[in-house]
Amino acid sequence: MHEFIKDTLVKKLNNPILKSLGDSAVINYKQSLAFTTDSFVVSPLFFPGGDIGKLAVCGTVNDLLMLGAVPEYLSLALIIEEGLEKKTLEKIIDSVAFYARKSKVKIVTGDTKVVEKSNADKIFINTSGIGRIIRDGLSVKNIKPGDKIIINGNIAEHGLSVLAKRKELDLGFNIKSDCIPLNNLIIPLLKWDNGIKFMRDPTRGGLATTLNEVAQGSGLGIVINERNIPVSPKVRVACELLGIDPLYVANEGKVVLVVDSLKAKGVLAALGKNRQGRNAKIIGEVIKKPKGRVVLNTILNTRRIVDMLMGEPLPRIC
Repeated sequence: MHEFIKDTLVKKLNNPILKSLGDSAVINYKQSLAFTTDSFVVSPLFFPGGDIGKLAVCGTVNDLLMLGAVPEYLSLALIIEEGLEKKTLEKIIDSVAFYARKSKVKIVTGDTKVVEKSNADKIFINTSGIGRIIRDGLSVKNIKPGDKIIINGNIAEHGLSVLAKRKELDLGFNIKSDCIPLNNLIIPLLKWDNGIKFMRDPTRGGLATTLNEVAQGSGLGIVINERNIPVSPKVRVACELLGIDPLYVANEGKVVLVVDSLKAKGVLAALGKNRQGRNAKIIGEVIKKPKGRVVLNTILNTRRIVDMLMGEPLPRIC
């Protein structure tokens, strides 16, 4: 274990704080912080567009960004099943290191445990993150009727990518996970007055569940237009073949923004200048009633209630 920590973790994740190998890290701050923690148990460990290491970094970084914070420090805890091949473990740590550098965060502390064979599924990862808040006041409590709902691109790619790899489904669509750190997209938006009132990444439970959380948290309703929701043709066809609603499929590189109606087009234009926001769309708006509900205007010109996800149709996707 000592050799693994020294020769793999410290070598690949090296920075002055981590090198001290303390049980905790000392970090000095003089302003408001954002703090988050998450665990990752995805199966399989590697899937088109990502792996569990990339997912752990991106998921934690994006959670901090949603709070208006610049991510700076992460912890990394590994629960490893006896028998996991060293080359597999090193590949995962390489991915963690690469996306930590890409996200401009440091892994400063962590933990490693090994459990007996069959007591885990190869490897589980827990990460916690700390970020410096540069945009205060992002809250569902600020949302008002008329505010616009924006998403930065195509939905449902991550969940389908993991499902196809796990079940070895040869759909022929080459769907890749959208897993990516959103620093380059979000941080510039945090630095100017653009009417953004709230942000949330639509991960487990997909866009539908996220919008229901926003509606319930604000005490208002939300109406979305099916024609405006960006779904790639191959994802749409795959969902139809599998009997899955793309509104409920997890995303790992998407953000839902609630924006003042007068400034929504400006935010949309800013998103469109970044590769991660080139397919951004205004998909709906906040309404007074029905309170706590999400309503979908369908392509058939009908309306239906979009409920929060019940159960988990795609387990172990993050």
